[in-house]
Amino acid sequence: MIESNKLEMAQDFLQKAYKLHLEGKIIEAIDYYKISIDFCPTAEAHTFLGWAYSMQGKFNEAIEECCSAIIIDEDYGNPYNDIGSYLVSLEKYDDSIQWFEKAIKAARYNLPHLPYYNLGKVFEKKGDWFKALKFYKESVKINPKYEPAQKAVVKITTLLN
Repeated sequence: MIESNKLEMAQDFLQKAYKLHLEGKIIEAIDYYKISIDFCPTAEAHTFLGWAYSMQGKFNEAIEECCSAIIIDEDYGNPYNDIGSYLVSLEKYDDSIQWFEKAIKAARYNLPHLPYYNLGKVFEKKGDWFKALKFYKESVKINPKYEPAQKAVVKITTLLN
């Protein structure tokens, strides 16, 4: 099979998996993500497979998939942010910080406001209101329409006044 054909097949299976994922058909989505990876491993397929695992509460498997994604493309920001989020779910707040910071520095990331927002959540949980507010404000600066960050800024500002 020609390499470009393998990549096309991988992309087709990735799209099918993502559609199933959004429909809540997680088990089927996982199967299609794995088929996509078998054809041609991509950072996106590993990251989304990790996301599917996380929805099953399999955070360690999710982190492993994100690590595989980073090996393939260290510039792709999503797996860094996702690892941080999974660590937060495991209540490993201090461990999550470095991953959100790596997501912020990533060269390729479609949602750059998210790691700032997630850092805000971590520092809010740790009771560091000023750092939380700083990161929430940065998230709003990057994406003024992101409501969770807007609400967090209002909440923390009110708390501090």
